[in-house]
Amino acid sequence: MDKRILVALSVLAAMAVPVATQAAGPVMAVNDFENNVTGVYWWSGGVGRDLAGMLTNELAATGAFQMVERARLDAILDEQDLGASGRVDPATAAKIGQMVGAQYLVTGTVTAFEESGREGGGIGFRGIRVGGKKKETYLAVDIRVVDATTGVVAFTRTVEARSEAKGFDVGVYRGGFGGNLAKEKETPAGKAIRAMVIEASDYLECAMVTQGSCMAEFDAKERRRRDGAKDAVKLD
Repeated sequence: MDKRILVALSVLAAMAVPVATQAAGPVMAVNDFENNVTGVYWWSGGVGRDLAGMLTNELAATGAFQMVERARLDAILDEQDLGASGRVDPATAAKIGQMVGAQYLVTGTVTAFEESGREGGGIGFRGIRVGGKKKETYLAVDIRVVDATTGVVAFTRTVEARSEAKGFDVGVYRGGFGGNLAKEKETPAGKAIRAMVIEASDYLECAMVTQGSCMAEFDAKERRRRDGAKDAVKLD
C-alpha cells in the first residue's frame, strides 16, 4: 500500500476517536448524595451511595451520557476520604472528576422531606397489616453539576417530587429485607425518591444535551417552585 495512503488513514483514524467520544455525550460521575434534613427516617449510612447509583443508572439509560463506573469513583473517594461525608466543594469536585476521567461531577443534597396525612384503621397481626391509609410525601434535592476542568458549578437545580398513597392497602413487614432502601420500595417515600431520580435525569439530559425547547418546561417548574417558596414566607 502507498505510504501516503497509510499516513492518510492514520490521520483519519486519530480524528475519529474524539468524534466518537463526543457523539456519546458528556462523561459524568455521580458522587454519593448527602442529607441536610433531620427526621428523614429512611436515611442511613449507605443511602447516599444508593441514590448516587440510582441516578447513575438513570443517566446511563438515557443514552445521552457516558457514565464513570461506581467502582472507579469509589476508589478515588476512599483515597480522598470523602466517601462517607458526601461533602464535595467545587474545587474538590473538579479534582475528583479529573482523577476518574469525568468531564462533570454530579452532587445531590436532600434539602427537604415532609410527610403528611395518616395511616389508620388497619389491623395488624404477627407482622401482617391490612388497612386503609392516606399519606402524602414531599421530597426536594439540590442537584449540582461541577465542571471538572474549571471547578465552576455549570448546572444547578432543585428537584422536587411528590407522591401519595391512599385507599385500601395490604402490606407485609417482617424486618430484615436487606438493602438500604428496599423497605421503601412501595411506600410514598420510595415513590418520591424514584420520581426525584427520574426528574433529575430528565433535567440533566435536557440542560446538557438536548437543550432548546425542552428547557421551557423545566424553567416553568422552577418559577413555580420559587413562587411557592416566596408565598410560604411573609416578608416585611
